[in-house]
Amino acid sequence: MTTTIPFTPAVEDRALSSAPLRLTLAPAGAPPALIDGAWWPRSRNLTEQLPALVECLDALWGRITRVAVSRTFWPVIPGKVPAHGHMVRVGWSNAGQDPHELSLLSYTFGRWELLVIPPETAPATAARLMVTAADPSRNLTASGLMHEAESFRTMAEDEADSDSMREAVWESESGHDARHPTSRTPVGAVIDHLPTPAEGM
Repeated sequence: MTTTIPFTPAVEDRALSSAPLRLTLAPAGAPPALIDGAWWPRSRNLTEQLPALVECLDALWGRITRVAVSRTFWPVIPGKVPAHGHMVRVGWSNAGQDPHELSLLSYTFGRWELLVIPPETAPATAARLMVTAADPSRNLTASGLMHEAESFRTMAEDEADSDSMREAVWESESGHDARHPTSRTPVGAVIDHLPTPAEGM
């Protein structure tokens, strides 16, 4: 079971990011894993996005004192960011840090790792990643989860292309005859089989 945090920053921080935080974490008490959850920021502006994340996790994990990120994902990395009455140091690495991972060090509990889902990710893919990253039975790195999601998306697209090709072949072989109304599929039957946005996720 995963936990999704519907967190909104404190009033004084809303100028930085007024939208609710998109964060999911592994259940409390779950065995240690390579990834402790996923964060789906709304932009690649770390100065704007990080304070709300830290404020939320401060309440759950104890005061966050340091964050480590990959330079691959964030175009500008500030040395420090304010978060709920204290400053958090931000470090980066090109070599040692998974490009899709964000590490948080807590004064009280130690170190935590989150998958960072790119802001431009399609909602269905992001939702799948958030659930997978918070599943304690999975043992993939952040980049491993992203590669898995990309493979899943590619397979889904290939399947859709294959379905379209089968339909085109069927129609070219007179499977659909406009001269015989009884051979047409009622519009209602087609609509009933279209996936809803919720099913797509």
